Amino acid sequence: QYRLVESGGGLVQPGGSLRLSCAASGFTLANYAIAWFRQAPGKEREGLSCISRSGGSANYPDSVKGRFTISRDNAKNTVYLQMNSLKPEDTAVYYCAASIMTSCSTYVPSMYLYWGQGTQVTVSS
Repeated sequence: QYRLVESGGGLVQPGGSLRLSCAASGFTLANYAIAWFRQAPGKEREGLSCISRSGGSANYPDSVKGRFTISRDNAKNTVYLQMNSLKPEDTAVYYCAASIMTSCSTYVPSMYLYWGQGTQVTVSS
């Protein structure tokens, strides 16, 4: 059974940091491009960051550029999202997803085969 499991979410004060983890079971993450998405209540799902199979591509929208960093540890079959300087508008459920794309060419959700269940991130004082 192919599974992605996110962890590391929680409540953090504005300006704080969190590191999210996306662990795979049943398949090898290194064979997939992995992306992080988030969805806030009443908003569309937003692509945040993607890392290609080679680890050489990471695309960030302006909303998180300079604050979020994606990385992967193939030995641990895990992808991470380091989030710094968090803002209240970063509050959302964060998801990771896997795609067979060679590079990170799109955040269209239908291009991603496997999804985690999500982890809640709340930024509030």
